[in-house]
Amino acid sequence: MKKKKEPQTFNQLEAEIAITSLHATGDYLVLRKVNLDQDSRFSRKSLSTRRIGLCLDTETTGLNQTEDKIIELGIVAFEYEPTTGEITRITGRYNGFEDPGHPLAKEIIEITGITDEMIKGQQLDDSTINQLAEQACLVIAHNAAFDRPFVEQRFPRFKTIPWACTVTQIDWQAERLQARSLEYLLFKFGWCINAHRALDDAEGVLGLLLEQLPISGNPVFKVLLENSAESITKLYAVNSPFDRKDLLKQRGYRWSDGSNGTPKSWWISIPESREQEEFSYLATEIYPGGRTDSVEIRRVSPLDRFSCREG
Repeated sequence: MKKKKEPQTFNQLEAEIAITSLHATGDYLVLRKVNLDQDSRFSRKSLSTRRIGLCLDTETTGLNQTEDKIIELGIVAFEYEPTTGEITRITGRYNGFEDPGHPLAKEIIEITGITDEMIKGQQLDDSTINQLAEQACLVIAHNAAFDRPFVEQRFPRFKTIPWACTVTQIDWQAERLQARSLEYLLFKFGWCINAHRALDDAEGVLGLLLEQLPISGNPVFKVLLENSAESITKLYAVNSPFDRKDLLKQRGYRWSDGSNGTPKSWWISIPESREQEEFSYLATEIYPGGRTDSVEIRRVSPLDRFSCREG
């Protein structure tokens, strides 16, 4: 009887040789799947100044943060040194489903791959999630302005932890990265994930934090830590002259239609340290006679950033 051949498998060394050979041709780009358990970029040191961060992602029934609900939550807890931004090791993981009590929309099933059968009767583990939150000094999400309100509504403990955002708190454009989706950024660093599943996205965020920025060479996580620690100022250029709107747009101002309790005006979000500089610009370039009396200021602390309290 002829013996059945076992399928051939690469060992790690053979795989690395194959990857190097493909890259050397100049005709191929090999993407590695994010696998944090085998990632050599963790130093795994024992730290005396130990801090715990959480990379978090949600999948939801829709985009409305007051009406829609979380259907999947993924969290990766990791240890880091707060001064250098060195990430040493993973300390925990969580992934779970929750039944929203009604069938999922077709587009949500198509985007996430989550079906009604997968979440039927499921409930998130409040005890485990709250324990992770109790340990954390920082929560990080890719588009925290979306995830934070959903998570805070379901788990109020997350209101007491500062959040950081890998979309808005890294200047990707200055690093010559023109798109900011998680898949694209990971692709530019040579990685890929199973996108739109909560734990995979959370692990993808941590994988991104382990990288160095391509132009400045600075560690991604160190830059994020520094930027997330600074309070911001939102300036609303109320009653600004109509013929100055193009100048405001070029400056980075966006239009607020007056919803969510914000003034109907052009507005900008800047670090608190740039507040005086921005007032000087408005006085000299936007408002006739330098009269900035109608400008409204809203200051947001790191603790309230990306929450509904930010406004």
